[in-house]
Amino acid sequence: MNYWHLQWVAYVTLVRKEVRRFMRIWVQTITPPAVNALLYMLIFGGLIGSRIREIDGFAYMDFLVPGIIMMGIITSSYGNVVSSFFGTKMQKYVEELLVSPVSNATILAGYITGGVARGATVGIVVSIVALLFTDLRPVYPLATIAIVLLTSIMFSLGGLINAVYAKTFDDCSIIPNFVLTPLTYLGGIFYSINMLPPLAQKVSLFNPVLYMINGFRYGILGVSDIPLWHSFAVILIFIAILGTIAMTLLNRGIGIKT
Repeated sequence: MNYWHLQWVAYVTLVRKEVRRFMRIWVQTITPPAVNALLYMLIFGGLIGSRIREIDGFAYMDFLVPGIIMMGIITSSYGNVVSSFFGTKMQKYVEELLVSPVSNATILAGYITGGVARGATVGIVVSIVALLFTDLRPVYPLATIAIVLLTSIMFSLGGLINAVYAKTFDDCSIIPNFVLTPLTYLGGIFYSINMLPPLAQKVSLFNPVLYMINGFRYGILGVSDIPLWHSFAVILIFIAILGTIAMTLLNRGIGIKT
């Protein structure tokens, strides 16, 4: 077995393990985002949305749905990798990976692909739930898919970095609760930043989640507060930064080797 075939077999094995892991406990991994999305659509889109004027020429429910879908993708891709890799550390399984002939790049790719798979699965499920409230179809399907994949990769990388530094399960929830949730809620899910005062609009531009939600909204509706290329640029920059950090941590064994 040559080197590249070995890496491919290891990669496929890791991906299968990750997919089977979150599908086996689908009640915990897939159902909650769908239920949360349903509640958001009922409360914000149905009850509150009926009292709100159109935004960018769309009914409030139509404007709301892309942001809710993206929120599920972000939290799921991040949560999948942080919980899985941290569990691998605690069970000492990561030590077997490190001493095996599998490269760190393959290990990273396997876990990231698992995060992307869960993020995409949740995105599809939430989209199906959204069809109960709206009949939206992507205006730009390729842009929609690209934003979903890149966003999932970015937050999967963030989840792995969190898992490397985490020492307890509580450490795995600090970033999602105190960083991701505020950034997501303030990232334009429920409103257009054009509705904000000028200063608040400028401050919002420093929120990276804003670019992902607006990029996805552009793919679905064809409208966005942010130029599409800005969204792609910001996501790719963060992927490059987080990917470099993740590889450095794995290569040096920081938070992993004892």
